[in-house]
Amino acid sequence: MATLERFSPDALRNTVIAFRDAMKAHAPGINRLNVYPVPDGDTGTNMARTLDAVVAELDGAERGLEPTCNAISHGSLMGARGNSGVILSQILRGLVGTLKTASEGTALKVAEALKAASAAAYLSVLKPIEGTILTVVREAADAAHVAAEEGATLAGVLRAARQAGKSALDRTPEMLAVLKDAGVVDAGGAGFMLLLDAALNVVDGVPMPEPEEFEGPTEQQLEAAAHRHSEGGVDVSELQYEVMYFMDLDDAQIQPFKEGWGEIGDSIVVVGGEGIWNCHVHTNDVGAAIEVALDLGGRPKKIRVTDLFAEVAELGEVAHARREATLADHGHDHSARAGGGLPPVNCAIVAVSSGDGLSELFGQLGVQGVVSGGQTLNPSTAELLSAVEAVNAQQVIVLPNNKNIIPVAEQLNELSSKTIVVVPTKTMPEGLAALVVYDPEADAAVNAKAMGQASASVVTGEVTQAVRATKSDVGPIDQGDWIGIARGEGIVAVAGTLDGATVALLERLVEPGCEIVTIVEGLDATAGHTDVVQAWLDENHPDVQVEVHRGGQPLYPYLFGVE
Repeated sequence: MATLERFSPDALRNTVIAFRDAMKAHAPGINRLNVYPVPDGDTGTNMARTLDAVVAELDGAERGLEPTCNAISHGSLMGARGNSGVILSQILRGLVGTLKTASEGTALKVAEALKAASAAAYLSVLKPIEGTILTVVREAADAAHVAAEEGATLAGVLRAARQAGKSALDRTPEMLAVLKDAGVVDAGGAGFMLLLDAALNVVDGVPMPEPEEFEGPTEQQLEAAAHRHSEGGVDVSELQYEVMYFMDLDDAQIQPFKEGWGEIGDSIVVVGGEGIWNCHVHTNDVGAAIEVALDLGGRPKKIRVTDLFAEVAELGEVAHARREATLADHGHDHSARAGGGLPPVNCAIVAVSSGDGLSELFGQLGVQGVVSGGQTLNPSTAELLSAVEAVNAQQVIVLPNNKNIIPVAEQLNELSSKTIVVVPTKTMPEGLAALVVYDPEADAAVNAKAMGQASASVVTGEVTQAVRATKSDVGPIDQGDWIGIARGEGIVAVAGTLDGATVALLERLVEPGCEIVTIVEGLDATAGHTDVVQAWLDENHPDVQVEVHRGGQPLYPYLFGVE
């Protein structure tokens, strides 16, 4: 192929797609480079998922410089996952923010774009740390700018950037002792290098590198890294929750917002602009992480909370040592302790879930005990009691998420020495809404009041298929018809097709002034059906924010929550 002298919009688009494909291939190896005691997900996976959102945005964008840059900027902001994904989004936004202003993507302009990407990445982090992706981006950008000033071609600029970036990546263990202790380079920096590889591939035909088989740190190295990371400051291994949300907030309030978060947590990354921000923090106080925004007049939305201790336990890293140390401190035998491998909280949640996807989503929102159940599959009192006794807290909130399970749950308090409060959620979307305001350190009574109010504020509905012929207020129903059911109203829609019943239900649920529609896809939902739902919402309620989750529940292809 001919070497490109200009970085065209198509070259930019192709670079991002190649970057995404490479990141997916390299993600397992990059994930094994994670060393921190409480990783906020896997670096490679989070970067890959962020890039999936960018490519999806590009697929729907027109060709040309401005729409391409806008798609990359918006897709990366809205699709950022985890700490690494949020920083990557700012790198991409800084890059295209400069390229967008250029009539031609010259070598000098690309170098300036890399400098802007580096500056944006540093600004996104409250406490920049050298020896991370920030260093790799900065040194790559500096080398690119020197090469451009000396008259290098576009390919020459990218080669200079890659060489300097690789040198910086190799030296990250010298700059950050926790990496040296673990015997690895920085995972985020390794991921960023694939962006330069992708650009060189598009511009000069340089083959993409094959995925490396990183061995990752040993258990002894992880312990040394954990010890090193806790010396002289906040022990990040004691910060249990990763909180992420989008926020509407005036740009002038962002620095006070970052400083407010700095008082309650670490790993703070805030990216965005023009009133829309993507925010990330590790903290032990989920409620305070949200209140900081509210106190400044901000509006958090799409709040995601991940229990980092549970995440570490799944990886089999560090958490084992931490739990054993906790048991030793308290003089308890591990086999006898209630809540065995779960981190202690003041108030835990047990929730009934009707699908694997919903169970995973509940776990991400802080639920310690998940019991399979739902319509046609109501769990027994014994099953609920077992989950309550297993969680590591003396106060427990139970979310039945089905009206038939509420009476069973209400018997639990008499059967356990723990304090158990039932928030009478009747649907899975109500349970999701309740969890947004859950505070693991608050008392059960305080949580129950807030969660009850949150669940009651959501209008919910569901779509299923009739198993027999019957009559309804909206007309006769034949066996096999699709029916839409609204909470508190019963059957409000009947149609011969799933799409027809779903749209008819939404016409009843979504009213003017609604802000968020949550869609939970069941086992029988398909991409085509979901596209119909989203197209109807886009046409009839363009200002509504739509969230789609794969719930995996049987019998009900769609569950809806409207706020």
